[in-house]
Amino acid sequence: MPRILIITGEASGDLHGANLARALKALDPGLSILGIGGASMRAAGVELVPGVPHLDIIGLIGPSAVAVMLRRILAVRRVLRTESFDLVVLIDNPGLNLHFARVAKAAGRRVLYYIAPQIWAWRPRRIKWIQRRVDHVVVILPFEEPLYRRAGVRCTFVGHPLLDAVAPSLDQAELRKRFGVDRAVTVIGLLPGSREAEVRSLLPVMLEAAGRLASERPGVEFLLAQASSIQDNLMRELLADAPVPVRVQRDQANEVMAASDLLFVASGTATLQAAVVGAPMILLYRVPWLTYWIARALIRVDCIGLVNLVAGRKVVPELIQQEATPERLNREAVRLLTDKTAYDEMKAALHAVRRSLGEPGASRRAAEVALSECRA
Repeated sequence: MPRILIITGEASGDLHGANLARALKALDPGLSILGIGGASMRAAGVELVPGVPHLDIIGLIGPSAVAVMLRRILAVRRVLRTESFDLVVLIDNPGLNLHFARVAKAAGRRVLYYIAPQIWAWRPRRIKWIQRRVDHVVVILPFEEPLYRRAGVRCTFVGHPLLDAVAPSLDQAELRKRFGVDRAVTVIGLLPGSREAEVRSLLPVMLEAAGRLASERPGVEFLLAQASSIQDNLMRELLADAPVPVRVQRDQANEVMAASDLLFVASGTATLQAAVVGAPMILLYRVPWLTYWIARALIRVDCIGLVNLVAGRKVVPELIQQEATPERLNREAVRLLTDKTAYDEMKAALHAVRRSLGEPGASRRAAEVALSECRA
């Protein structure tokens, strides 16, 4: 009976690990799957390794966080060295997982990396580490496969898991009715992110731009998608002095996207999510200046938005750092809402991005690759 270990990091990796585990069990019910993850993997029937908690220490700071993480890393190393596995599957989280890949290979395990490190964006030398430590890389962005293959790494593109999470079509009129929004008005969706720091940085910019837009185009309404990771008290604090009424929808990002004519969205996976839904958008990105300059020195790509990277060109405006201002955001919004040609061109480009992401079933295809590695 094949035995597989799945190692994840933060919450998104836990979710991908759970979906992969379900797909593996569907293909081979006799598999033994152990995991280092969280609640999602446990709910998927994965036997979590005893005594090795989730590798996510959100909420801890300072020396205590370092001590906790060090204990967990050492525990994972012991498991990799002492337990027998036909395959070790590493999901995302390259900071730790590339280390675990080295430990696993030294212990004689086969290693599969799912949702691989973004070598195309930064630290391209990591490809040499992957060549030595990973038997097969499974990627979810279409342009990644040729990059890995050219470097001599076995690689398979399986499509993006978002396609399994986003409904193929959402009824805008029905959603607006549910949200209490007139079907005839212009609706702007606000998606300020899923981390407190980015919400604090970007939501005030979005709100001030919303106020400017409402003064120029009376009747515009605003929906805000509040991520489940964002506390209600933070949202109340930031919305207390909002210049316009905002309807908050918790944990309904797809629905807010589909109900909106235009999105103000934080850079990240949400831009691909919006492309799948087909919602035109303006991307914002703002971090502390030291972080920004370090990133600029390391990043090797011209665009930062995933939707633009997949498109291979800048189809969505990117307002980065000093450009992420209410004035600039409002100006871009007015341009898209008044220039039908530009608006329709963006919708067509987003549709092309959606097609390039493959078809639904990424987890099943990743599971098929994993089982072939077990047999190898």
